Amino acid sequence: MHPEHDAGARPGWITTPLTAELLRGALDLERTERGLLPHRLPAWARRQIPDGQLAMAQSQPAGVRLAFRTRATAVELDVVATKRIYRGAPPRPDGVYELLVDGRLAGRAVAPEGDALVIDLSSGATHTRPGPVETLRFTGLPEHEKAVEIWLPYDETTRLVALRTDDPVDPPRTGDRRVWVHHGSSISHGSNAATPTGTWPAVAAALGAVELVNLGFGGSAVLDPFTARTIRDTPADLISVKVGINIVNLDVMRLRAFGPAVHGFLDTIREGHPTTPLLVVSPLHCALHEDTPGPTLPDLGALSEGRMGFVAAGDPAETAAGKLTLAVIRAELARIVGERAADDPHLYHLDGLDLYGEADAAAMPLPDALHPDPAAHRHIGERFAHLAFGAGGPFAGGTR
Repeated sequence: MHPEHDAGARPGWITTPLTAELLRGALDLERTERGLLPHRLPAWARRQIPDGQLAMAQSQPAGVRLAFRTRATAVELDVVATKRIYRGAPPRPDGVYELLVDGRLAGRAVAPEGDALVIDLSSGATHTRPGPVETLRFTGLPEHEKAVEIWLPYDETTRLVALRTDDPVDPPRTGDRRVWVHHGSSISHGSNAATPTGTWPAVAAALGAVELVNLGFGGSAVLDPFTARTIRDTPADLISVKVGINIVNLDVMRLRAFGPAVHGFLDTIREGHPTTPLLVVSPLHCALHEDTPGPTLPDLGALSEGRMGFVAAGDPAETAAGKLTLAVIRAELARIVGERAADDPHLYHLDGLDLYGEADAAAMPLPDALHPDPAAHRHIGERFAHLAFGAGGPFAGGTR
């Protein structure tokens, strides 16, 4: 690295340029007037995004972290965070930044202020108010050389402005950990985990000793071809695809289209990863849509009481005409993977009910009827680690 002695910083502090070699979990970095913006979809794919929901979700740095080695005992990171404000809904908690030393939590911080993205749930209209740069400080770190990671908030778009330390920084060592690329919905993205390392994919990655690339996109796991091509082109030792809930939420297709779309998505991934272990995961239990099709709408009654909630607006009778429910999707995914696995020995299926089933929902109910709470995220991550990375699982094995 080429550290810079920042004339504006306190004496003894070193500013290290923010570059791709210090970022993990991001597929593209955009240099803006207000800092470095990590993206989880490449620029060519972003040009094909059809709506603001996915554009926002892919810019939220779920699983993205700064990684470096240093003897520094103090670290400062300047950021511009984007705060989402939903009109009529209760305020969202500030996103959490977590600093890990040699894989263990050593500090947390929040950026209380930042840009504000105001969203009207009823109309979908948005507008942005600019906000200030915030400085996050982590002190009291051990003096020895160590691996440091700063995990960014999974649900706050974050521009990285400057990194300062009281000792020089070196890039992370190239390890022998396998790279796991995971695609899924808002639950894979992180909703409603409390911290970035508390999302279920982050929990599973830590237990499985793998490097996570999280392509979970809130509201946007709908078998988009550009997402399949992104996975195809991303280096990976392990791949998982969790689909179903957003297809029901948005009511975007019927059974006739769903099967061929799944085949096409998997075919595209296989173009770049012909023998990589590929795990297809069906939806978790969600009483809202087990047997009731979408679309999913905000629960206006809950909003009037100051809490977030959702309702299913479809008619169960419409499943006879091909409208999709979670139960229908689970059966179809099991059938498709079973048939394909006859010619693809590295393709696997995991029933989402084995991660979070009806009994789990009774013990750890979904607070808003759609997303798990922090305890359930940990539970799902631990289950996934056991079933996928454990002995006999599709991702079992050691280092590269």
